[in-house]
Amino acid sequence: MKHLQVAVGIIRNNQQQIFLAQRPATSHMAEKWEFPGGKIESGETPAEALKRELQEETGIEVTSATPYEVVDHTYSDLRVTLHFFIVDGWQGEPWGREGQPSRWVSQQALVADEFPPANAEIVRRLQAVTDADRDC
Repeated sequence: MKHLQVAVGIIRNNQQQIFLAQRPATSHMAEKWEFPGGKIESGETPAEALKRELQEETGIEVTSATPYEVVDHTYSDLRVTLHFFIVDGWQGEPWGREGQPSRWVSQQALVADEFPPANAEIVRRLQAVTDADRDC
């Protein structure tokens, strides 16, 4: 079974909105919403891959990213290890640089069913964050 290592950016602005992109119709988990990111190349760290992938996909230059969680998930045909980062500093304005639809969504308004199953627990954790948690 193929095993992919993926760097994923939870791009969050000061209004606690998160930037999402939609997966292409021809891809695995087609048309699901996702946190932008991509495969970690040989010799790259997850943080290096995150910066490269977010530049390629969203046009931003990451200036601040904090490791958030590592999730291992097995689909019927694929195993993925997702290295999630909270991205709270960047230069530029994120957009769907590869032509993919994109949008900003309030953190508490995220819907787990709109994401690939590997993201479900992360989405639930982000939904549950309260104002007190953010102040810590």
